[in-house]
Amino acid sequence: MSMDVTFLGTGAAYPSPTRGASAVVLRCEGECWLFDCGEGTQTQLMKSQLKAGRITKIFITHLHGDHLFGLPGLLCTISLQSGPTVPKQPIEIFGPVGLRDFIWRTMQLSHTELVFPYVVHELVPTADQCPAEALRELAGMDKADSPAAQGQGRTILLDSEEDAYLLVDEEQFVVKAFRLFHRIPAFGFSVMEKKGPGKLNAQKLKDLGVPPGPAYGKLKNGISVVLENGVTVSPQDVLKKPVSGRKICILGDCSGVVGEGGVKLCFEADLLIHEATLNDAQMDKAKEHGHSTPQMAATFAKLCRAKRLVLTHFSQRYKPTSLAREGEPDGTMELKRQAEAVLELQEVTLAEDFMVISIPIKK
Repeated sequence: MSMDVTFLGTGAAYPSPTRGASAVVLRCEGECWLFDCGEGTQTQLMKSQLKAGRITKIFITHLHGDHLFGLPGLLCTISLQSGPTVPKQPIEIFGPVGLRDFIWRTMQLSHTELVFPYVVHELVPTADQCPAEALRELAGMDKADSPAAQGQGRTILLDSEEDAYLLVDEEQFVVKAFRLFHRIPAFGFSVMEKKGPGKLNAQKLKDLGVPPGPAYGKLKNGISVVLENGVTVSPQDVLKKPVSGRKICILGDCSGVVGEGGVKLCFEADLLIHEATLNDAQMDKAKEHGHSTPQMAATFAKLCRAKRLVLTHFSQRYKPTSLAREGEPDGTMELKRQAEAVLELQEVTLAEDFMVISIPIKK
């Protein structure tokens, strides 16, 4: 099963001609999951090889505008492109408390009627995820005229034993969220592919007399077969060790994780996507605003033993390396050097808009 990640926006605060606002797409077998949706995301989608209509799930890390303001417009465009007669499964949207109200109010005030249903699952933050005043503002929101049904989904509480939020548990994937510290409640997401069946052992198949053909497919899919001689062959008789699934972790804005859940969920991640808004020389400023530097991101990656670290969400002062002019100091490459120094020269990737990273199947 092919799997890749496309960066639609890699800049902080606002979209610019060189970096769009935050948006990442995980694509697997044609289905797309969108992580954050900053202003201009739908335009970035049109410039990419992705199709907005393929988006089935949307995950919002936090409610700052550069991660959220593109969502209402994107939903409207998907609706327009779907047409009134095309049946569509509900789009599932996950994010912090307040997201459901934001979407509903936007649709109501703009008199927008989507041709497809959507549900919003809200994650309830804990008191240690942000400064106290931010939580007080959240608690004081007026919900008197909130929708009775439209967009209603689950209210997801922290599992204190796992220190995580269970969002999705499907046939192939499990998605969990973990807590981050930022100026307002923020989350990271861990997408874990479930173990797949091992390869068929050709020698054992031959020894047991299993004929090539449909029987191979059944055994591969976990179904026992009965041979002509009456012998029952079980999948465990002929399958090799199950193949470990892939893990992709995407963190929202943060100056650190809260609790142990993030480290556990990101442990040995195949791909860890972490923000690095400012360079290490501005670490105090970064922390003051709830952000990270390359050193901070790399330290977390090292703690998690992540196999590949990708930095993103750069201040707009850091232009893509491909646009660096000859003879000018390249501040963006300095971010890479700072992270690699922590990881003992393990290569670190600097995300650019429209960069695609494939995550190969494990052997």
